[in-house]
Amino acid sequence: MHNFLLLSPEVAAARTAGKPIVALESTIISHGMPYPQNVRTAREVEQIIRDAGAVPATIAVIAGKICIGLSDDQLELLGASPDAMKVSRRDLAYVLAQARLGATTVAATMICAQLAGIEVFVTGGIGGVHRGAETSFDISADLQELAQTSVAVVCAGVKSILDIGLTLEYLETHGVPVLSVGQPGFPAFFTRESGFQADFQIDSPEDQAAFIRTKWQLGLAGGVVVSNPVPADAAMAPAEIDTIITQALGEAASQNVTGKKVTPFLLGRIKELTEGRSLATNIALVKHNALIGARLAVALNHRAA
Repeated sequence: MHNFLLLSPEVAAARTAGKPIVALESTIISHGMPYPQNVRTAREVEQIIRDAGAVPATIAVIAGKICIGLSDDQLELLGASPDAMKVSRRDLAYVLAQARLGATTVAATMICAQLAGIEVFVTGGIGGVHRGAETSFDISADLQELAQTSVAVVCAGVKSILDIGLTLEYLETHGVPVLSVGQPGFPAFFTRESGFQADFQIDSPEDQAAFIRTKWQLGLAGGVVVSNPVPADAAMAPAEIDTIITQALGEAASQNVTGKKVTPFLLGRIKELTEGRSLATNIALVKHNALIGARLAVALNHRAA
């Protein structure tokens, strides 16, 4: 396995020193935000994690290696390249074998983090059950990964472009605990509330770490969703975002946008319809998740000692 993994000097030094490490995905750089905001945000998120006492490890597939931690040049490559493939579980072996440039989704980042021995992963939002999945069967591979891969995923819930109720039902069926931070409600990415409840509200990183350690020590494999709402001053009004999402979904259907192209299309259209305000919300929630994830990684590291 070590033939596939390439640790950056910073991550390698952190592993040797026993420091807490936080994984970060790379599709948020290549497909989630426009250039150059994507690269600037990635660097700022990494610094937030360092300032909170942990070491960031942005993950991507470059030149036939799973890179655990990226240099500035590699971040620029991902942020500016139109050729980066969006890599989930299905795609990981292909991108490695073909030495393609690949940006890892939530699912693939979880796989790579576990291979590298990293327990905490920070993202914007996880994928879920798409609206109309009863006929399209469009369900994100992120959910099945959470069912089997033992990594804690800090996120701002799921985007309301998805069917949030069915997403939570899917996670419940597969035994994936959904925690919330600071409120009982499960957030909906752009908004603090989705109308649904998380399984457990656990606010402090120490208590979150105790829960997660207990789960894994019981032999209950699989991930944990740590849902952290967007800061109130950056949240969007639910009625406004719901109207815009409905419009964007209609446009995606009329243009026959399907598969992996759906989410980037919707996010791009939502950004246009909100005149950029959704991008500001996206950046704010990712930064807030980075802080919560770093604190959790530090607490888990202390509990492991």
